[in-house]
Amino acid sequence: MKILCVSDEIDPFIYNSSVKEIFGDVDAVLCAGDLPMDYIDFIVSTLNKPTYFVFGNHNLKEYKYYHKDPSTISYSNSIPAAASHGHGAIYAGFKCFADKNLLIMDKRTKKMRPLLLAGVSGCMDYNHGLCQYTEFEMSMKLFLFAPKLLWNKLRYGTFLDIFLTHASPRHIHDKDDPCHRGFVCFANFIKRYKPAFMVHGHIHLYDKNEERVGVYGGTTVVNAYSHHVIEI
Repeated sequence: MKILCVSDEIDPFIYNSSVKEIFGDVDAVLCAGDLPMDYIDFIVSTLNKPTYFVFGNHNLKEYKYYHKDPSTISYSNSIPAAASHGHGAIYAGFKCFADKNLLIMDKRTKKMRPLLLAGVSGCMDYNHGLCQYTEFEMSMKLFLFAPKLLWNKLRYGTFLDIFLTHASPRHIHDKDDPCHRGFVCFANFIKRYKPAFMVHGHIHLYDKNEERVGVYGGTTVVNAYSHHVIEI
């Protein structure tokens, strides 16, 4: 399964008339935050692939439509049409999904099963703005994922395939300034639940020598800045 990951900037390599020729073979798209909704709309309408997104700390004009109750965690085995708010992409913030439209082969049973995905919006609280969380607040939100992830383990033999976030884990791709500091709870989360991939944004890559992809405790952590393609 090929997945296009994007975040943080409108990439001219994608935002053009040839995008279907270049990325038409991907099976899904993950948007890791700080992207205008009309850009996500373009990706959905052009590629016509299942698309999940989370919010970052910018481009929050439509955040209010998805967070009337920001504390709500939801679990879904199907994708409700109303969740897209007309953009065709599925909001994954503080939700778990078992997407039966995206099937992968289970290594243990050799049978096909749904792709298991969980998403989290926002970044570390640095000025008390919208979609910003303290370490404790984010830890509590992740704690609420536990029942669904345990169910995944019982039913599918694994907790999670992909963890989609905007911010990075602490000491993995992050910076030391208050805005770009990663969450310790993210690092603990991937250590405990061992998703195959964690896909994040937020950290802009200006130096080609900066790490984009690294493996930590069995989880491949990917910085989706601009765009990157993963295979699972």
